Amino acid sequence: MWSRWKLLNLSRRFVNYKPWRWRSNAACDRALEYKVGDKIHGFTVSQVTPIPDLFLVAVKLGHDSTGAKYLHVAREDANNLFSVQFRTTPMDSTGVPHILEHTVLCGSQKYPCRDPFFKMLNRSLATFMNAFTASDYTLYPFSTQNSKDFQNLLSVYLDAVFFPCLRELDFWQEGWRLEHENPSDPQTSLIFKGVVFNEMKGVFTDNERIFSQSLQNQLLPDHTYSVVSGGNPLDIPDLSWEQLKQFHATHYHPSNARFFTYGNLPLEQHLRQIHEEALNKFQKIEPNTAVPAQKLWERPREYHVMCGPDKFATDPTKQTTIGVSFLLPDITDIFESFTLNLLSSLLIDGPNSPFYKALIESGLGTDFSPDVGYNGCTREAFFSVGLQGIADKHVETVKQIITKTIDDVIEKGFEDDRVEALLQKIEIQMKHQSTSFGLALSSYIASCWNHEGDPIELLNLGNQVTHFRKCLKENPNFLQEKVKQYFKNNQHRLTLSMNPDEKYYEKQVQMETEKLKQKVDSLSMTEKLHIYEKGLELQDLQSKPQDATCLPALKVSDIEPTISHTELDTALAAGEIPVQYCAQPTNGVVYFRAFSNLNTLPEELRPYVPLFCSVLTKMGCGIYDYREQAQQIELKTGGMSASPHVIPDDSDLDMYEQGVLFSSLCLDRNLSDMMHLWSEIFNNPHFEDEEYFKVLVKMSAQELSNGIPNSGHLYASVRASRTLSPAGDLLETFNGMDQVRLMKRVAEMSDIKPILRKLPRIKKHLLNCDNMRCSVNAAPQQISQAGKEVENFIKSLGRSKKERKSVRPHVIEKPVDGNLLNGPQMTRKLITDPTFKPCQMKTHFILPFPVNYVGEGVRTVPYTHPDYARLKILAHLMTAKFLHTEIREKGGAYGGGAKLSSNGIFTFYSYRDPNSIQTLQSFEKAVNWAKSGKFTETDIEEAKLSVFSVVDAPVAPSDKGMDRFLHGLSHEMKQAHREQLFGVNHEQLISVSNKYLRIGQSTRGLAILGPENMNIDKDPSWVIR
Repeated sequence: MWSRWKLLNLSRRFVNYKPWRWRSNAACDRALEYKVGDKIHGFTVSQVTPIPDLFLVAVKLGHDSTGAKYLHVAREDANNLFSVQFRTTPMDSTGVPHILEHTVLCGSQKYPCRDPFFKMLNRSLATFMNAFTASDYTLYPFSTQNSKDFQNLLSVYLDAVFFPCLRELDFWQEGWRLEHENPSDPQTSLIFKGVVFNEMKGVFTDNERIFSQSLQNQLLPDHTYSVVSGGNPLDIPDLSWEQLKQFHATHYHPSNARFFTYGNLPLEQHLRQIHEEALNKFQKIEPNTAVPAQKLWERPREYHVMCGPDKFATDPTKQTTIGVSFLLPDITDIFESFTLNLLSSLLIDGPNSPFYKALIESGLGTDFSPDVGYNGCTREAFFSVGLQGIADKHVETVKQIITKTIDDVIEKGFEDDRVEALLQKIEIQMKHQSTSFGLALSSYIASCWNHEGDPIELLNLGNQVTHFRKCLKENPNFLQEKVKQYFKNNQHRLTLSMNPDEKYYEKQVQMETEKLKQKVDSLSMTEKLHIYEKGLELQDLQSKPQDATCLPALKVSDIEPTISHTELDTALAAGEIPVQYCAQPTNGVVYFRAFSNLNTLPEELRPYVPLFCSVLTKMGCGIYDYREQAQQIELKTGGMSASPHVIPDDSDLDMYEQGVLFSSLCLDRNLSDMMHLWSEIFNNPHFEDEEYFKVLVKMSAQELSNGIPNSGHLYASVRASRTLSPAGDLLETFNGMDQVRLMKRVAEMSDIKPILRKLPRIKKHLLNCDNMRCSVNAAPQQISQAGKEVENFIKSLGRSKKERKSVRPHVIEKPVDGNLLNGPQMTRKLITDPTFKPCQMKTHFILPFPVNYVGEGVRTVPYTHPDYARLKILAHLMTAKFLHTEIREKGGAYGGGAKLSSNGIFTFYSYRDPNSIQTLQSFEKAVNWAKSGKFTETDIEEAKLSVFSVVDAPVAPSDKGMDRFLHGLSHEMKQAHREQLFGVNHEQLISVSNKYLRIGQSTRGLAILGPENMNIDKDPSWVIR
């Protein structure tokens, strides 16, 4: 996967500015026993540092004979993580590090089978497995809660990166190749194919990516940052197999490697395995991969880039993007980076920040330019600010506003409350327990460590906050001076502008055609014959049954037979509203949620519920205007949000619950303030400020439009399911292309008052306690106080004078947990439509992209039906054993597969796919394959492991009990489903394939997002949008 890692702002997420009491635990105690100079399995300990703020001990080591660097973070967390990263610094845009990242995972000396990486997804209980190519490093991380699994995955990863096969056919498949359109027919045209080639074509359909990539290339033009590490589609065909192998030899060496392990497994075990299986086979070299410092400019520069038109732009005449970027110091200067990161937040985050006031509220554009803020993923960091969605004539105005805002900040500085709110936010986000803490740490330290920065100093954030406070205290102008130094007086400044060209994609196709012609014209008859024969060889290889017995695997017997029980209590607040309490070790953070259903809301208001949710906590409430409200939310909470939900019933596909989930979190000392804010938002929300409402609408519309290239397969899947169940239409209204189009229309309106007037009407139906339930997750000692605060909140809410009737006549009340014997019962009011009949619909959304996103949905059964577990296993089986080969390996799409959603819709999908109709045919072939039963008991066992790795994924303390609260799933129902999954067999899988997936058996829907297609145009059964 190609990823321009945005720095994971650990300074925002994991800092605490008060010293914490050390909490002893076995993993940390074990690590504290190491001493500097200790020799362990070829490694020498160089540093042991406890970091009490994060409940961890960091141990730094070096490998004696190769110089490989190693950091171990001991923490009492069972979700153990490993990663290895290499500094990869390409000097051209052929995508060599990216294609190498794909190709090393296609087989190795010890595991020579094809694609061991994807096969391990089904032989493991990994909670995370992936690989990332950044601008200057490649990272290979995995995590798992099972120690045997950890050793298995470590063995596969070590062999993949250090001893890969790097076969020519794997390079052809994953990188690029010339191949006949139909590989079996040499009369068909030769075309470019390859997974990375198509992935990068898809990447650059995203205008934000085009802007971000150009920004980095132009701001840092002297070395590796001047090229596209992921690969420019027009340059990828210049990469040879020999160059790929050479890049591996010079970059994938232990002397150029950094190893990271995290969790509660013993360090010695990791060191022994890494030394014995990999490092003892190497000697030290000088890798010569360092990135030199960028030479500073004497004067600012400007650059212009073109992009494709945005079909969903709110105003077609306003599609220009302008950004001003400033080069900052080396990211290995950790305190300076910390300070500039915080300064960036003060400058751009939220409606009280100077650039938000000056740029967003100017009405000139729709949102900040891409990559806004501090970016620390290159050797020297940079800060960028600007606007997108502006008219060409306003470019100079925006530049002047940016200059003036910098001058204003130097003169006036920042309010103390804003700095305090940011530090309070840091404290909450550090205390909040994530299930992927190890992965967050690994990616957070990657860039700094990559350039010889000290990862332990980077993690020791308490010291940095203390230092920051000291600097502010000693010099009240500390931050203004930084603004003057790095923004006002900085000559290394790039002004980047981007405009759409109506013929952009046409020109891209033309350039690709010319490149192809150049390649084909240079071929001799012998070379053409070789290409044809290699194409047949690759097709033959892809179609052969694959023997994966060389790979290590867990067994289904390694999976826990039962799920652990989560203790939940229910009580009535104010004598009427059910509240679920879940006592958890939450580090002094309280999590509050409320769910309110939409049953009484008039039909014509339903499309506007997502917009209502988006603006509800942003327009002011009670005595606070929108700026004051934002300040209070930052000072007193870790965030407050509302989101629409369509929740399927567990036993009937034609029943669902519709509503809005309100969520927030805060430190226990601020609970009363947070609940008071909710009272004000529910009772006295502000819906009067027409100008600010326009700003929020434009931002929301822009965000939806920008999200299509990365989420096209999700939009296709939602659309395909639209007519398959009563909930499908509402899902499309809330989350589908219908919502994207609606927001575009609203943002285009010259008079927005009619939309604004809908918000108080929605409020009447939603913001009361007529149809509400609440939940609290907090530490045991905080539950009692939380109960009192929720009680006060409920008492403050309005009630309808007379009971409102549901708009839909058929409402069924259903207890959340039918097995509950004690305490009050929580009920859900579900909608049903006895007249509903599923029907087929085929939709093609024409978008100016060179790739497709394909979705097909089939109506099956609900969660509690025994066939649901069988279909779930079948989806994983079809993905791993058939669709991956057909859609990715043969078809060249970046991704594709099958999944069973909680709403009982069995979905086939593909992502960044050069094909469309061919992919639909692959879906049909997959069904025929499943019906034929051409899979083994081992295949079924692997599919079960794959399913259980998701079912048993770790759940954060903040989310415990949510299955019951939102979906009505009791412990007993989940255990019954678990037993059904264990019991799935060969015969049942063939049976459900025939019963539900056979063409003509169940109702299905189809949707494609992508370029014009002549075959679809000729077929009257398709709706073209």
